[in-house]
Amino acid sequence: MEILTELNHNPNLSICLGFFDGVHEGHKVVLKNAVNLAHQNGLKSAVLTFKEHPLCYLQNRTPQYIVPIEERLNVIAKQGIDFAYVIDFDENIADLLALDYLKNIIIKNFSPKFITTGFNHYFGANKNGDSTFLRAYEKEFGYKFFEIPPITYNNTLISSSKIRQMVKDGNLENIPHLLGESFYIKGRVITGNRIGRTISFPTANIKYPKDIIRPPKGVYVARVSYDDCEFNAMVNLGTRPTIGQSHGLLLEAHVLDFQDNLYDKDIKVSFIKKVRDERKFESLPDLKSQLVKDEKTIREFFSNY
Repeated sequence: MEILTELNHNPNLSICLGFFDGVHEGHKVVLKNAVNLAHQNGLKSAVLTFKEHPLCYLQNRTPQYIVPIEERLNVIAKQGIDFAYVIDFDENIADLLALDYLKNIIIKNFSPKFITTGFNHYFGANKNGDSTFLRAYEKEFGYKFFEIPPITYNNTLISSSKIRQMVKDGNLENIPHLLGESFYIKGRVITGNRIGRTISFPTANIKYPKDIIRPPKGVYVARVSYDDCEFNAMVNLGTRPTIGQSHGLLLEAHVLDFQDNLYDKDIKVSFIKKVRDERKFESLPDLKSQLVKDEKTIREFFSNY
């Protein structure tokens, strides 16, 4: 997939529109529809999206994404898209009326043969650009519009906002049915104060990304991926109140039955299930006693996983 950060003349595309945070199972239907239409008609497929969510600009919000942009583009590429246009959402875009956005951004640059969106995609000032709008201009601009209806799992609408709420609530077990995989973060292992080693629970520590939605502080069943291998793990997400030396929000992964050194390595941590809330213990021996119980719980979980 070719990634472009500026618009260019690239006509006769099968294009899909959206922000695609998380690239969940509903998003994948939108993307695959654009790809299938391209293949069936001898065309190239494309995504038109933004670097930051429009609400970050419109409402001055701090982003809280499911995945960072690099991961978003990686998953989009896996769906078979040929081009990803990742542009800035700025005042020039924000002020455009829906018709101006359609004419001067989409038609002018891409002259698409097909446009695909989800049922709840909007664009243009006051969100006037929607499925009804795009359908109304099909003949005038020579494209065919496809609206993907709501995609559900167990009567739950699959949406980025739903997944973000599930993460915030610590309801992680059902996320793979919506997202396509467990909620995860990636990061580089940093050097800590190595207190975990003194109580027989060494950890690989990574700083939690500020722009990614976070689960509640606590202990989790997790999987750690490193160097194309996956390992079972016990993860603590929090500020280490027992130790009293805060590095901000820190993720500590105790990788089960693992001896290698992970310092300065890039790892992926997938959250499977919450075990308990973060607690402050009276002493390190008390903390170790609880960690022994947590490890037993997590090993029992994986024995039936």
